[in-house]
Amino acid sequence: MTERLRFDAIGMVADDLAATLAFYRLLGLDIPDGAEHEPHVEAQLPGGMRLMWDTAAVIRTMEPDWVKPTGQSATLCVLCASPAVVDEVYAELLAAGHPGAMPPFDAPWGQRYAGVLDPDGYQVQLFAWQ
Repeated sequence: MTERLRFDAIGMVADDLAATLAFYRLLGLDIPDGAEHEPHVEAQLPGGMRLMWDTAAVIRTMEPDWVKPTGQSATLCVLCASPAVVDEVYAELLAAGHPGAMPPFDAPWGQRYAGVLDPDGYQVQLFAWQ
């Protein structure tokens, strides 16, 4: 039997594509130099998924009346190698000027957790099993 459907990508809209790509490079994504000059950018994720960014102008070519939604519209989760790495990456992202959404804490479900906002306000949660 052939695969009929496969979840393939997560799409996000970036207000400042260069700042957004710099943020995700800090999280280890392989994004080619110069990609910030393109209207659409993709990065391959482990397991074959893709994370994609478009400028608002690209979205408006498909939806002319598109307006950026308010509030949290997506949360991305990044598995870290250890609880210490959660704290280290959180500190590195804050030092790079990105706002924290939630400082590192030990969650009752057995993970070390923290949250940081990317340049477009999407929350990226860092976690590791304890």
